[in-house]
Amino acid sequence: MRWPAALLLAACATLGGAMADARLVAPRISDEAITGKEFAAKLSDYGFFIHPEAQVPNLGVQPYALNTPLWSDGAEKLRFIYLPEGTRLTADGEGLLQFPVGSAIIKTFAFGKGEARRLIETRVLLHRAEGWVALPYRWNAEQTDATLALAGARVDLVTPAGEAISYAIPNKNQCKSCHSKDGAVIPIGPKARNLSAAWLAGMVEAGRLDRVPQGAGSLPVWSAREPSDPAAPLARAYLDANCAHCHQPGGAASNSGLDLRWEQHDPHAYGILKRPVAAGRGAGKMDFAILPGHPEASILLYRMDSAETGIAMPELGKASVDHEGVAVVRRWIAEMQAR
Repeated sequence: MRWPAALLLAACATLGGAMADARLVAPRISDEAITGKEFAAKLSDYGFFIHPEAQVPNLGVQPYALNTPLWSDGAEKLRFIYLPEGTRLTADGEGLLQFPVGSAIIKTFAFGKGEARRLIETRVLLHRAEGWVALPYRWNAEQTDATLALAGARVDLVTPAGEAISYAIPNKNQCKSCHSKDGAVIPIGPKARNLSAAWLAGMVEAGRLDRVPQGAGSLPVWSAREPSDPAAPLARAYLDANCAHCHQPGGAASNSGLDLRWEQHDPHAYGILKRPVAAGRGAGKMDFAILPGHPEASILLYRMDSAETGIAMPELGKASVDHEGVAVVRRWIAEMQAR
């Protein structure tokens, strides 16, 4: 497998002095664990990491980052993909990259900084012949490995914002509910528009992607945003990354009629002057998903700005409010011409 120089240098920088440790031996990546019928009991059974507690990826496991990431109580997320030898990704416009059978998408959630950082869970998506399988793994106290948590789990922790929460590791069915489209499990993160053009070009150079499509990297880089940046693209990108996996045709919340995908250009479809399908507690006695010029009267923002069960959106994946995301969406709605 040939990797471009930039990616190899980045990998060496990540490894740092660990490469000099004689105890650091790369495990064999188990294609059998990825494509087989059983569920591996331990994360280490896959061989994705050379140095699990430091999240040092094995050869053939490529780190990646999203321009606008999904927010999960402020967790740090470490993202990786694995492609079987001799295979490559296929670009399908600016949407989701197409992964060959035998691929894996790995995402680890961590809280804390420096020596206080703790790995909480790692979620894996395995592309098997019959389709994608989503599995959660919970890290042990020693930070040496993670164990399959089919029933999910609860972990008491403090978020970067200083809030004490009961963090939820989703069970297998909850993983499926967020990753479901038309009844099938699919990835939701690695869309070409939400990956940097430079990363995609590096994958093409390495022979692991067929092409860099038009529109690649078009979502704004959330971490580099400035207060003066236009609110609309930031808000639309945030909703695409955080909400559209359910709120789109074929998604788990398609019955709402709300379509929050980046590529949706019909204002009514993404919420402007759209009435809720069912008016319950989640509607907060309001009439429209988005009432232009009035964030305080918009159901979408009301639900984003709540952590209360039955009101909060997203329903899964958060126990606290993303105040930065709420602020961007509030500014977007406030700047709309009132009607």
